[in-house]
Amino acid sequence: MLQRPSTDRAALVLVDVQKAFDDAAYWGKRNNPECESNIAALLEHWQAQARPVVFIRHDSTNPDSPLHPSRPGNELRDFLTGTPDLLVTKSVNSSFHGTPDLHAWLQQNGIEELVICGVTTNHCCETTARVGGNLGYQVFFALDATHSFDRTGPDGETIPADLIAQVTAANLHGEFATVTTTEALLER
Repeated sequence: MLQRPSTDRAALVLVDVQKAFDDAAYWGKRNNPECESNIAALLEHWQAQARPVVFIRHDSTNPDSPLHPSRPGNELRDFLTGTPDLLVTKSVNSSFHGTPDLHAWLQQNGIEELVICGVTTNHCCETTARVGGNLGYQVFFALDATHSFDRTGPDGETIPADLIAQVTAANLHGEFATVTTTEALLER
């Protein structure tokens, strides 16, 4: 089974790789300590190959959120180097519901394949993958280049971040996206 895009025109979409997500006191316990190094490896590879790169930034409308534009946590992480081909800002989960219009830009540039990575696995990354799949893109979801946080379920039980990531992978794979790894994406 193909675990990576078939063309060199696949866009790397880096979702919400922002400083605010370093605040464990605010977000809680997270999984996948290798997430940032995997994102950095994908970005370096895409830039070296002159492939399209899209940065997504979440601009919360809640002034108390660490992701609000007035807060230092809104900034992209320092390891996101270089200038992206497109920077989309959004205030909802899907990267396809931001400014400028991601779908229109992808269409204008003849891009049919997406590689999605970033934060968090089960929120903005998963939503972006679902919408991308519904719009007809061939989506590759780099699970090990995402991370999530423990969540409290409606019954009050804590759901570990690793389990959340596994469920996201099961929800996406074969229907909305191909769930893959950084290693598979870097093989050529």
